[in-house]
Amino acid sequence: MIEAVVIGASFGGLQATRSILTSLPAGFSVPVIIVLHVGPHSISLFIETLNEHTPFRVTEAADHELLLPRTVYFAPPNYHLLVENREMLTLSTEEKVNFSRPSIDVLFETAAWAFGPRVAGVLLTGANNDGAYGLKCIGDAGGITIVEDPETAQVPVMPEAAVKLFTPGYILPLAGIGPLLGRVAAGG
Repeated sequence: MIEAVVIGASFGGLQATRSILTSLPAGFSVPVIIVLHVGPHSISLFIETLNEHTPFRVTEAADHELLLPRTVYFAPPNYHLLVENREMLTLSTEEKVNFSRPSIDVLFETAAWAFGPRVAGVLLTGANNDGAYGLKCIGDAGGITIVEDPETAQVPVMPEAAVKLFTPGYILPLAGIGPLLGRVAAGG
């Protein structure tokens, strides 16, 4: 049974994360933590839309925020988002990683350390290799690793980087990721 889901995406990520969040089952209660590469731009309108069209509380993460069930946390622009322990998120303005802040690798690595085998990591569409190493860390910690099928990703570079680095637990088209997360959150 997983205690958290971490998701990373770059180019095409707004549509991909929306697709996953709207396909999760109604009883899904595991916190979801997301890094999107959107540059310095706020995604507050996107967050408002998700609040209207999903059964979850969707928010931009705040420093020292406690993880709550049925909540989706997005990294704010220009901040790394870290999982400090199984209960709390923190923000950092340390140097960019893979030319990115927020960095998917930073989120995934800290989630692997905090949750070990009780985390599912999802790497989606994107135009660089951020997230591949962090997803491998999740796999090395015994967590569930899911990569969007590069052949169906809007931009395949990010999922391809993960597949080249290690063998993910699952490589799925976008439509299959939400249902899989529902099953693993329920203990399947």
